[in-house]
Amino acid sequence: MRRRLLAAVAAGVPLAAAVYLPTAWAGTESSAAQPLSCSTVTVRAPAGTEVENVVAVARPAGTVDVPEVPPLPAARITDVPAHCDLTVTLTHPGEGDHAQVKIWLPQDNWNGRLQTVGGSAFAAGDYGTALAGAVKNGYAAATTDAGVKTYLDTSWALDAGGRVDTTLLTNFASRSEHETAVVAKQVIGDYYGRAASYAYFNGCSTGGRQGYAEAQRHPDDYDGILANAPAINWDEFEVATLWPQVVMNNEKTYPSGCEFDAFNTAAVKACDPLDGVEDGLVENPARCDFDPRRLIGTTVVCEGRELTVTAADAAVVRKIWDGPRTASGEKLWAGVPIGADLKFPYLAGTLPDANGDLKGVPFPVPSAWVASWVKKQPSFDVSTITYSQFAELFRRSRAEYDEVIGTDSPDLSAFRRSGGKLLTWHGRQDQLIPTQGTVTYRQQVERKAGGAERVDDFYRLFLAPGTAHCALTGQTDDLGALRAWVEQGKAPDVLTATLTNSSGEQVTRDLCAYPKVSRYKGHGDPAAADSFRCVHPLRY
Repeated sequence: MRRRLLAAVAAGVPLAAAVYLPTAWAGTESSAAQPLSCSTVTVRAPAGTEVENVVAVARPAGTVDVPEVPPLPAARITDVPAHCDLTVTLTHPGEGDHAQVKIWLPQDNWNGRLQTVGGSAFAAGDYGTALAGAVKNGYAAATTDAGVKTYLDTSWALDAGGRVDTTLLTNFASRSEHETAVVAKQVIGDYYGRAASYAYFNGCSTGGRQGYAEAQRHPDDYDGILANAPAINWDEFEVATLWPQVVMNNEKTYPSGCEFDAFNTAAVKACDPLDGVEDGLVENPARCDFDPRRLIGTTVVCEGRELTVTAADAAVVRKIWDGPRTASGEKLWAGVPIGADLKFPYLAGTLPDANGDLKGVPFPVPSAWVASWVKKQPSFDVSTITYSQFAELFRRSRAEYDEVIGTDSPDLSAFRRSGGKLLTWHGRQDQLIPTQGTVTYRQQVERKAGGAERVDDFYRLFLAPGTAHCALTGQTDDLGALRAWVEQGKAPDVLTATLTNSSGEQVTRDLCAYPKVSRYKGHGDPAAADSFRCVHPLRY
């Protein structure tokens, strides 16, 4: 599916890019001829927007210094090729927003492709690391801030009147991502004199959700979408992942990080053999029926102190693994996968208070979602939530926000017709986004599309044992697999990955395309991928 410039949906008067010389840029000026010029790039406003400003900077080859954006430290990316760094500010007339689109255009050796990169937590886009990586690999790269803030800054949630800022939430949910695709394609065509041969989206977590939003709402934007550990079902799972704190606060029991680790270690050991070999990996935590009550009375050494696991500790872990329920026992959402890290700074984090007593420390993303968007009280103390209040908050979030940011429509028929390909992997031990949500979505797509085989034609899911949130990045050529699928028609049956087992050892595995699972052949090195085969779960 070759893309054409989206001139048909663009409107507005072309705006010549202003040129600003960089004031501080590591690296040396390229001595190569520069037939392409930032100063001649024009930008046409996507439908429904106006271009407020365009800033273009010709960056020489060298080092990109990515600023510190808490909680992430500063980073230095070396050997970045010369490129045109374009910043376009868009607004929706009458709505008062200012969303930036960043586009980096390699001066030489462009591979003819666009790669748009997604965001994380409450940040809609990238601050330079992923952009630089894409340009180093020959792509023209794009991202957007959607007019919102950084990873954990949610000050944009409410307007001056204390109401949800629906403009910014709409931008963050999907609108700005689509407009980024429109602007990036148009600018690429103008800069290089030809359209991108292929357009790809690449994101994990929030970025994964953005990829699914593109497939669902704007199926013609991208030829291939790599959307990993996707934060789909946002309106539900963001409330659901506050459940571990709700459990501890209501049970008045706060296990230490060492105790949480002890429960996970015991569960992994008990369920490790289920795939036919003890290799330090649990192929499918959902099949693990380890009962945490088995640890009651055992001793855990924690920072030089001996702690005895209590029945109350085991009850808390059992509820966390089971997942949120109503007071009557109705299941609301999946729990944290068995084996996933629970301790601080994750979902069941605890730290000592001034008196040395352990107290819950909620993960900031679900805490902010519940306080600012659901309660509409940014200072709301989530530690006061009762079980019955939790169920009501879950229902309220779903009712108010599913349409705008749920990103869980199973109807991908338009994306399929467009020829697009969607590839996803999700860690089996994701400690922030329960893996089962992605599995359930894939099952819903199958029911809507008429079976797994029809879905496999355009959408494949891979589940990675022993893998935490977005932690497979750099260890498997997922984007390469997507490109081969899009450009050569080679659908991936497996993704070869390097995993880390419970002993901290690295092993190779062929991640199986869902619904198949990995099974030990009965012989061979358990650390080698060729000792396993992919089988249907009915044979597993």
